[in-house]
Amino acid sequence: MRKKLRFPNQHGAMLSASLDVPDGDIRAYALLAHCFTCNKSLRAAGHISKALLAEGIAVFRFDFTGLGESEGDFSDTNFTSNVQDILSAGDFMAQAGYAPNILMGHSLGGTAVLKAARHMASVQAVVTLASPASPLHVAEQFSDAKKKIAAEGRATVMLAGRPFTLKQQFLDDLESASVLADIANLHKALLVLHAPKDMTVGIEHAATIFQTAKHPKSYVSLDESDHLLSNPEDARYVGHVVAAWSARYVKGEVS
Repeated sequence: MRKKLRFPNQHGAMLSASLDVPDGDIRAYALLAHCFTCNKSLRAAGHISKALLAEGIAVFRFDFTGLGESEGDFSDTNFTSNVQDILSAGDFMAQAGYAPNILMGHSLGGTAVLKAARHMASVQAVVTLASPASPLHVAEQFSDAKKKIAAEGRATVMLAGRPFTLKQQFLDDLESASVLADIANLHKALLVLHAPKDMTVGIEHAATIFQTAKHPKSYVSLDESDHLLSNPEDARYVGHVVAAWSARYVKGEVS
């Protein structure tokens, strides 16, 4: 069963969300943050959610500010606002009676999850999927536009075949943001999922995240998968792995 929801971000803009609930007993609630310039309806996210549902895990997905069906101007967002959106989503879930036990993020969404997780007491297990160890990595996708942004304050760039307006504040925020201290002081179980042949975010990022984290931590290779998990089998595999791994760490009754 799917419920369509809306909740306010830190500035009052309404963000679009969905909650998928399994037919039987619920053993955990997962909050899934999507990849950079993607949205909650990405096919891979859908396949991951179905696999989790089959294992009794409810999945909450939402669109970051200015993306998908959420309100707000994307050009005014940045990595820090993504982290705040995740915290707002977690607060909304808790107030609704189903605080997240599992916090997952894909690509830059995973990097933001690493920053947010320490501030979410209900979260017992954290999962990154094809995530960079530094937010600044995402700037490589629009390196050609940096001069124009510096000169004019903004530029329109093509990302995944779609135009997006980026402002200097976005770059400034990326340059000042770091998650290494957050990883080292996570104090939650961590699962790092990454494909060795990921051409968007290199495998060295997974190594940095894993080496920085303290135990309990695990790494699972996604073998031939691409960055966006465009093969449904790869996405379903992620869901089943997360379900099996998290069972060791998600303890107690869910909300």
